[in-house]
Amino acid sequence: MWKRIILVLLLTFSFNFSNIDIANASALNSFVNTTKGYEFLYPNGWVKVKVKDGPDVVFHDIIENSENISVVISPVPGDQTLLELGTPSEVGYKLGKNALAPEGSGRKAELINAAQREVDGKTYYALEYQIKLSNGRKRHNISNVAVSRGKLFTLNASVSERRWRKVKNLIEGSVNSFSVY
Repeated sequence: MWKRIILVLLLTFSFNFSNIDIANASALNSFVNTTKGYEFLYPNGWVKVKVKDGPDVVFHDIIENSENISVVISPVPGDQTLLELGTPSEVGYKLGKNALAPEGSGRKAELINAAQREVDGKTYYALEYQIKLSNGRKRHNISNVAVSRGKLFTLNASVSERRWRKVKNLIEGSVNSFSVY
């Protein structure tokens, strides 16, 4: 009898945990740009937005329009590697100062976390910011930065601070899925 109870409990737990993985996987869609050499997952229910200048691609939430994910591709001087561009904190500081809160924008970017990781022989910097807008509102930005084929690839996700805790895992999953080749 105990064996049956244990078996039923194990099957129940296995089924519940497999449903969690299926739910998380179905919450993200895949975007691949084979021409430029990058891919990432973005939240289900977000749509691609046409942009004229700046980012290579932008997706935003159809309900919370200010929540977005974008990829910016920039040239790297002298074919430097990411490590040659600086430490995660140095690159994070430059990105915050030049892209997220440039002079005259009225925004302030505070780098609150910077880390390095290796995936399939590529170096990535994971950067986290709190952005204060000119109107006093706060946003949470996380970025994943890598260098490939002489270009700096930056995936950036931006969410209002008031919604950050609710969507944190989803956005982190999206940003951490970013890969270049």
